[in-house]
Amino acid sequence: MADYKKEAAKAALGFIRQGHTIGLGAGSTVVHLADLIKQNRDLAETVTFVSSSFKTNNYLVENKLKVQSALLINKLDCYFDGCDQFDSQLNALKSGGGIHTAEKILAAMAKDFVLMGDEGKFVPKLNAAYPLVIEILPLALQMILNRLATEFPGAEVKFRMSNQKDGALISENGNFLADIHFAELPDLQDLNIRVKMIPGIVEHSLFYKMATKAIIAGENGVRIIEAPVR
Repeated sequence: MADYKKEAAKAALGFIRQGHTIGLGAGSTVVHLADLIKQNRDLAETVTFVSSSFKTNNYLVENKLKVQSALLINKLDCYFDGCDQFDSQLNALKSGGGIHTAEKILAAMAKDFVLMGDEGKFVPKLNAAYPLVIEILPLALQMILNRLATEFPGAEVKFRMSNQKDGALISENGNFLADIHFAELPDLQDLNIRVKMIPGIVEHSLFYKMATKAIIAGENGVRIIEAPVR
């Protein structure tokens, strides 16, 4: 059986040039892309990597690729990442890793934000199969819970709990993470604004009108989708 994630990574390689500074997210497709760059000496020797993922960053260092801190840069040539789901407008939900704040920062730095994945990630319109993840400042916890209950009646909020210690799962920024489960996903533009306007929510996992391209690999080959004019 073909490895569609690897096929997507091969297509992503075509967007990278010598001397580029690129951002990488997390996941197996990203690892495939890092491996492909490592195998290309001209790219491996000249490309600088920045990652939103602790795990990916360690992988790059272990493979002796050139890594830079996001603190020291203000732009990227490309940012590559996977997602849980994306639609025909290239809106995406990135709910799995809980590192969406760092991912959005790198995506915003990039000239091109390229989503990668197999065809199972693509849907005509985003739906409620995945939760919206929010990063919460601890000080604002109770206020945010009250606001969410008022803003989105019927939605269920679940805190992410650690499975290796007692208590809540804490983000790299020292904040709480929670999943908002909707019976039906609200209008994306409205959802994006309303959640961001609640004080104390650092970021959420809806990437609304951020991606510029998507690479989809499946039984019928590889497709590259360009974002509509915005």
